[in-house]
Amino acid sequence: MKRAILLSAFLLSQFGTSQLLKTQGQKIVNDKGENIQLRGLGVGGWMLQEGYMLKTADFAGPQYKIKEKIAELIGEDGMNEFYKAYLKNGITKQDVDFLKKAGFNSIRLPMHYNLYTLPIEKEPVKGQNTWLKEGFDMTDDLLKWCADNKMYLILDLHAAPGGQGNDVNISDNDKSKPSLWESEENQKKTIALWKKVAERYKDEPWIGGYDLINEPNINFTGKNPNGTDEMSNAPLWKLQKEITEAIRTVDKKHLIIIEGNGWGNNYNGLTPLWDNNMVFSFHKYWTNNDDAALKSILELREKHHIPIWLGETGENSNVWFTELIQLLDKHNIGYAFWPMKKIDNIAGITNVKITPEYEKLLNYWKNGGEKPSKEFSEKALMQIADHYKFSNVEIKNDVIDAMFRQTTDGSTKPFKNLQAPGKISAADYDLGRMGAAYLDKDFINLWVSDPAKRSEWNYGNQLRNDGVDIYKGKNNEYYVGKTESGEWLQYTVNAKSGKGYTFDISYASKVPAKIKITDASGKQLGIVSLQPTGGNETWKMASVKGINLKKGENKIRIYFENDGVNLKSFEMK
Repeated sequence: MKRAILLSAFLLSQFGTSQLLKTQGQKIVNDKGENIQLRGLGVGGWMLQEGYMLKTADFAGPQYKIKEKIAELIGEDGMNEFYKAYLKNGITKQDVDFLKKAGFNSIRLPMHYNLYTLPIEKEPVKGQNTWLKEGFDMTDDLLKWCADNKMYLILDLHAAPGGQGNDVNISDNDKSKPSLWESEENQKKTIALWKKVAERYKDEPWIGGYDLINEPNINFTGKNPNGTDEMSNAPLWKLQKEITEAIRTVDKKHLIIIEGNGWGNNYNGLTPLWDNNMVFSFHKYWTNNDDAALKSILELREKHHIPIWLGETGENSNVWFTELIQLLDKHNIGYAFWPMKKIDNIAGITNVKITPEYEKLLNYWKNGGEKPSKEFSEKALMQIADHYKFSNVEIKNDVIDAMFRQTTDGSTKPFKNLQAPGKISAADYDLGRMGAAYLDKDFINLWVSDPAKRSEWNYGNQLRNDGVDIYKGKNNEYYVGKTESGEWLQYTVNAKSGKGYTFDISYASKVPAKIKITDASGKQLGIVSLQPTGGNETWKMASVKGINLKKGENKIRIYFENDGVNLKSFEMK
């Protein structure tokens, strides 16, 4: 009760600076009528884990299976202790402060219903709803941190009671139990949960809206199991309408965000709109960043004269991120990137660092063998939970730079402070767009638009999210590999004095090759012949003298004249 009173007092103190969102034709505006383009991040992996986020996808995709694997090693109580630490560390005020500083103005919260209410099969009285404190407290805390930063919080029911589709990982769907669509009880619980949520947050100006059902993917009448060919979607529109009606009995103000079938994008059979403060959400992954890719959702916006919002996107290269945001800015479309934290990850704004101990658990779960002890497993899992703290994650400045600065600024910036004389890691090339900071021939994944374009973009999958293929070699040293003729890397180097420097280049190559050194304008500064070293990680040194650098800032480029050269570092003397 005390917490509720404090929260109410907090809400009243905020209401004087209300920025409550609403629709105005095809725009989302605040209560001053100002256009608001939501630039958001989805905190996926916090309330709901998918296997790929924890590197368990090969043997445990949905969260309930991940929990089973953990309980197998450390027991039910140990698993609960792990999740207690995981949830405590997953999103904190520090995380939200960081997102605001990075440039985001909103957060999408993927909610797991089981943090707010019991599953229908565990209800003491059939058909009734037991409300759980944990989910509401987590939401209250996140809301306060958002309000402190004047950021919008969008509530997204990511795992609905029973699960809303056949892609089991995204909604923690246990196929042995009735789904959302097979159970009237699950539907009633979903409606009741939304009413309870709306009742709690009805007067909160920093709630951006209610995203009713994340990525429905179900074949009601069609053949595709994920509903991509569904033509009517009647049960989906009916349930979202019923949820809206329940919300409106307690909350007349906040945006209602609906999603289509087929992971959010299939709006076939849409019935007449049932609310005057509604937004269409769509999701976009691995498709071209051009007007044609947005054609159907832009037509939907035009036809119904209501706003559209890209509620989920990501999992691609920095080039793709920059191009997508430029496209969305052009069409005044808000967005929420996905997700914030994953283990051993380059494509997000943070990386949760993996440990050898956790890798041992993964290996056991996947391949069997000797079972790790309970003591070892507990320690390994609690260490991973600790790595989710904001103070322990690795900030991916290259991703943040691509999402914000590079969308309007084509210049390059140093990735690190590089000095001459000094040694430079090949992976420390400049921050900037492709064609300005580097050139690489595989730099994007467009497999949904064109299955032939399923590219890893960074085949080493290490350190940075550009097209440059960075690998981790022996002794945990990074190197640039899978180079092709014509590719290049640019480095901003501060020279202590203007003179001719000797470059000692650490490289590996199976064939004879050449590297050319130029300035940013293409003027050749030197060229060096490379003899075969005998293997991809058999390193040798090649030297070239008389590389003239001026005192102060120099932008130099290293061009690969042949395929297959691995570059570890170069030292300027």
